[in-house]
Amino acid sequence: MLRIAGEVLRRIRDTRAVKQLGEPGRIYMSDRLKGKHAFVTAAAAGIGRACAIAFAREGARVFATDIDEKGLSTLKSEGVADVARLDARDSAAVAAIAKRVGKVDILLNAAGFVHHGTVLDCSDEDWDFSFDLNVKSMHRTIRAFLPGMLEQGRGSIVNISSAAGVFKAAPNRYVYGATKAAVAALTRAVAVDFITRGIRCNCICPGTIETPSMLQRAATAGPTGREMFVSRQPMGRLGTADEIASLAVYLASDESTFTTGVAHIIDGGWTL
Repeated sequence: MLRIAGEVLRRIRDTRAVKQLGEPGRIYMSDRLKGKHAFVTAAAAGIGRACAIAFAREGARVFATDIDEKGLSTLKSEGVADVARLDARDSAAVAAIAKRVGKVDILLNAAGFVHHGTVLDCSDEDWDFSFDLNVKSMHRTIRAFLPGMLEQGRGSIVNISSAAGVFKAAPNRYVYGATKAAVAALTRAVAVDFITRGIRCNCICPGTIETPSMLQRAATAGPTGREMFVSRQPMGRLGTADEIASLAVYLASDESTFTTGVAHIIDGGWTL
């Protein structure tokens, strides 16, 4: 029994990941991404920010981007090496920044927008904007950074999708659900096209995550908006951006080298 306990303790130490109890999803980590270079979009707030910080804490050199320069400005104090303004809808800007950054090992695509409404509420402009930001932005960054990954024979691409649209339909999420289903399909297409060349591509499909943008949507629903969102959750709480970041770290790391083309659901049981 002592030998077994000793082996368990050794394996725990070898993971070099320590979880602080009491705060859902908050994990303090070290060196799982040491020596890797990561590029993150929509990193000023929410899931993108949590992923950028988690990558940095795990030892990666992180280049974080967003259109929100104020939000980006606080990331360096969290260990993020480089920040720059980037509109992920601008193909020329994406190509230029990829040239500036050079080769990366990890690409995390988090840019996105939640349109509220049915097909009757979705104008052509709403449709085009949602697909441009939620899907085409990923096409742009993957197209820009994939050649460098192929040159070095390795790379992990992680796209933020959603449980809504991929695993379950949600009311008033018509074009949003369509875009997130497209992200899952795009992910599988990249995975299968480059599976023999050291490239992995996965997507994360969160449920309702407490982020600044989610709280803004809740506020528009009225004083009890947040409680309304919570009431839909089987676990009785919202997810946290740090919980999503923990999964992103796994997918970015060498721990997941046999995993590609998968839509990873993390929704607190919403789709059960």
